[in-house]
Amino acid sequence: MKFLSCSTDNAEAISHLFNETFSAYEGTEEGKVIGELTTELMSTTDSNDLFIFVAIEAGKLAGCIMFSRLTFETGINAFILSPVAVHPDFQRQGVGQKLIKFGLQTLAAKGVELVFTYGDPNYYSKVGFKQISEDIVKAPQALTYPQGWLSQSLLADKLPPMSGRCRCVSALNKAEYW
Repeated sequence: MKFLSCSTDNAEAISHLFNETFSAYEGTEEGKVIGELTTELMSTTDSNDLFIFVAIEAGKLAGCIMFSRLTFETGINAFILSPVAVHPDFQRQGVGQKLIKFGLQTLAAKGVELVFTYGDPNYYSKVGFKQISEDIVKAPQALTYPQGWLSQSLLADKLPPMSGRCRCVSALNKAEYW
């Protein structure tokens, strides 16, 4: 399996992957919502504020993850991992975790200091994410599942408290995603 950085040139195939994956596990409506989110991320986010990583197996798109910029008043270089999709044919084979690790290593090499995500702590803890309180870092939107607010430092062991709320890119800045 190959893990690669990807551009928005493959936007249609990427959005289809997210739509198909989320439809299979969360229902058709959720698949449509996440497919539209990925399309919006790729079409409205500046290329300096978006990293896309894919897993390819035998010429087939097996998985994709996106990291988009989080902006803090302190100017720290931070991104959020969202969304993540692994095609149903490649589920439970470690593809998602390997793809996330590849993405994190690439971001660290590019000087990214902090990475966040909002999801299942049991899954994301396997790739180094830890639960954080909004007392440490406030999320861009009100959280419906506070236990799912997760982060990791790519430079240090401990995340320092940060004042003020962070801002995400416009495509993610919608209450329904939080």
